Amino acid sequence: MLDPTEVAKHNTAKDLWLIVKGQAFDLSEFAPEHPGGMKILLKYAGIDATEPIHPPGTLEQYLPKDKHLGPVDMSKVEVVIKEVTAEEKERQVRIAEMPPLDECLSLYDFEAVAKSVLPTAAWAYYSSGADDEITMRENRNAYQRIWFRPRVLRDVTTIDFSSTILGQKTSLPIYITATALGKLGHPDGEKNLTWAAAKTGIIQMIPTLASCSFDEIMDAAAPGQAQFMQLYVNKDRAITKKIVQNAEKRGIKGLFITVDAPQLGRREKDMRQKFVSEGSNVQADSDTDKSQGAARAISSFIDPGLSWKDLDWFKSITKMPIILKGVQCWEDAVLAAEAGCQGVVLSNHGGRQLDFAKSGIDILVEVMRELRARDLLKNGFEVYIDGGVRRAGDVIKAIALGAKAVGIGRPFLCKATKPEDVYLSVLITKSIQLLKDEMEMNMRLIGAPTLADLTPDMVDISSLSIRPVDGAPDHMMRQNYEPLTGIGGGLGAKGRL
Repeated sequence: MLDPTEVAKHNTAKDLWLIVKGQAFDLSEFAPEHPGGMKILLKYAGIDATEPIHPPGTLEQYLPKDKHLGPVDMSKVEVVIKEVTAEEKERQVRIAEMPPLDECLSLYDFEAVAKSVLPTAAWAYYSSGADDEITMRENRNAYQRIWFRPRVLRDVTTIDFSSTILGQKTSLPIYITATALGKLGHPDGEKNLTWAAAKTGIIQMIPTLASCSFDEIMDAAAPGQAQFMQLYVNKDRAITKKIVQNAEKRGIKGLFITVDAPQLGRREKDMRQKFVSEGSNVQADSDTDKSQGAARAISSFIDPGLSWKDLDWFKSITKMPIILKGVQCWEDAVLAAEAGCQGVVLSNHGGRQLDFAKSGIDILVEVMRELRARDLLKNGFEVYIDGGVRRAGDVIKAIALGAKAVGIGRPFLCKATKPEDVYLSVLITKSIQLLKDEMEMNMRLIGAPTLADLTPDMVDISSLSIRPVDGAPDHMMRQNYEPLTGIGGGLGAKGRL
C-alpha cells in the first residue's frame, strides 16, 4: 500500500501522481491533455482528487494498466475541508424557501426554481448559449410563430399520444435528450433522468459527457427499459469503438452521433464562471486556458475531422441504428438518408454552438419536403428535432409538420431539490406528467384523437420564416432567462453620472 507522502513527491508537470477513490495513478503523460488543465491536477497532487462531477471508472477504464499504481493508505491523506462561502449560505436559504412541488404548473416554473437554487456554476453551464444567444432564444421564439388551425366536431373522447422511436415504445412522442454534467445540479446526476424515464414510459438518451459513468446509468435502468446513447467521436478511434461496442453489448437501442460540434461553441456565461472559479491570477499558469469555460474543458477529445466517410466505419463496428444528431439543413438530411442512416435530429445544440443557426422546427419544414420529394422516408427513416420545447403544444406542432419525436434536455436538468434529497426524479416525473396533461388537452382541442391525426394542414406556418430578433416577448421565458451581463458582472449597465 502506497504512502500518500510518496505520492505527493510526484507533483510536477512532468512527474504527476494523483489519488482517486483510494487508488494512485501516474498521470505524467496524460496531464498535458487533461481537459481541465494542468493546474487543477497539481493542486490535488498527493491528496484525494476525486471530484463529484467526474464519472467513476474513467481512469480505470482508459488509463493504461501500467499507470495504475495501486491502493493508498487513506488514513494519512490530508482531508480538505471546503469553506462555506457567503454565496453558498444565501443559496441554502433559498433552497429552504423553495415552493412546494404542487405549485409548479409548467416547465417554466421548474426552471424558475432552478435559477434560484442551483449552484452558480451549474446555472451558468445549464443556461448558457453561444455568443449573443440569439439562436438559443430563437429556438423558443420559432414555435411561437406557428399557429394552430383546429378542426371541430371530431370525436376526441379518447386521446392516444403513445408512439415509437426506432421501434421502441414510448408513452409520449418525446425523449430525454443528452445533456452533460448532471451532477452539477444533484449528486445522483443522470440517474435521476433514468429513473424518471422508467416511471413515465419515455426514453432517455445517455450523454457521452455524463457525470455518472455509462455503466452506472445502465445499471440504474429498470428491466427492459429502452435507452439510446449520444456519442461525441473521440480522436482515438479505438476508444470510440470500445464505447460503441460496450453500449451495444449493454442493450442500447440507438446510437446518436453528434455532428454539430467539431469544436464546442463560445458560451460566455460559462466562460465567465470558469474564469472566476480559477481565481484572479489568470496569467500565472500558462498551461491552462481559462477563457473557455466548463463546456470546452470537458470536450478537448472530440474529433474535428469526423466526416461522411466515417459512417461506413461506424456501420462496420455496430448493428445499432445510427442517427446523426445536429443536422441543420435539408441537404445534409438527404445525405444522411442516402448514406443509410436510420434518422436525423434537426438540432443546433440548444443554441450553444453556432449563433444564428436556424431552429430545428424551422428546418423541419424544408427537410420533410425534400425527403418526401426523393421518397427517402419509405424505409423507415425518422426525423426528430430538439431545442426550445417547453409546452406540449410545441410537440404537437413538430409532429404535425412531420417529426417522429421531440427531444427535451435542458428543462429536465432544471429541476431543483435539496442536495441531500434523493427525490429529484420525482420532480422530473412531475414535469413529464405535466406535459402529458397538456398533450391530452391540446390534442382534444385541436381535434386529433391520435398522433396520426396531426397533419400539416392543422398548423399555419406562414410566419415561421419571419425571424425578428427579440420580437414579441415571451414573458414566462424572460423571467427565467439569464441575460448576458458583460465584463465586470454587468459593469456596462451601471450608471456613470
